[in-house]
Amino acid sequence: MAERVTETLYDAYAQQFSVDEKLLEQKSQHQHLLIFENAKFGRVLTLDGVVQTTEGDEFVYHEMMTHVPILAHGEARRVLIIGGGDGGILREVVRHASVEAITQVEIDEAVVAMSKTYLPNHSAGAFDDPRFTLVINDGFAFVRDSSEQFDVIIVDSTDPIGPGEALFTQDFYAACKDRLTPGGVVVTQNGVPYMQLDEVCNTAARFSRLFADWHFYSAAVPTYVGGIMTFGWASDNAALRRVPVETLEARYRAAGLRTRYYTPELHPASFALPGYILDAIGKR
Repeated sequence: MAERVTETLYDAYAQQFSVDEKLLEQKSQHQHLLIFENAKFGRVLTLDGVVQTTEGDEFVYHEMMTHVPILAHGEARRVLIIGGGDGGILREVVRHASVEAITQVEIDEAVVAMSKTYLPNHSAGAFDDPRFTLVINDGFAFVRDSSEQFDVIIVDSTDPIGPGEALFTQDFYAACKDRLTPGGVVVTQNGVPYMQLDEVCNTAARFSRLFADWHFYSAAVPTYVGGIMTFGWASDNAALRRVPVETLEARYRAAGLRTRYYTPELHPASFALPGYILDAIGKR
């Protein structure tokens, strides 16, 4: 019988993967890394026992984290990625020729190195893009101490445990706001609300103290089990969340995009949330 890996994220519920081939297992300075092959999802990356990304469905997460804010903004020239060491977000950002500079801040250099080797389709060569700068640093420290300004900030963090915990705090969100250009937008990974509703509620409370317009949007990512997952959205420009479909379609065509999950029609629909989430965040 094939070895199996059981995810450790929840006490009362778990998912399990068969390990058809173990490709890498090591303890970095910050966390335990494991990459293995699975017949359904392809290569799977776990950090400290929690699934981070799979070859099979990564496109859902990475397209929605990237194209929603960039196409809503319409004039994004400078993009900051916090986390995202596997390169999937970067791959999608570099598809926008209008973006002039991309900075990525990743705390664990080992994640970048092993992703280049074992998950090359995630980045698809994007680490070599001339517009790209990689900074190995703590994401919170970077936004707190930097004086740079960005039109779009994408926070591709782990769950709020271990190295990712600081990226869900009030101080971190305030520092992100300081790094935004006027009218810029920050988006965040906010978990699966049926399983992690406190995470959504905490972010909602912190966003509401800082930004004139905040909300969440959603996507269904099979490996993030428990229903839809949510992405935080925060900006002082409320118009960004209400860009007409026709405008999004024009921007999508101009960018020459062809995506597997994101569509301009899906974009505004993703901001329509179930009642239980709206109730929890006080928006119904």
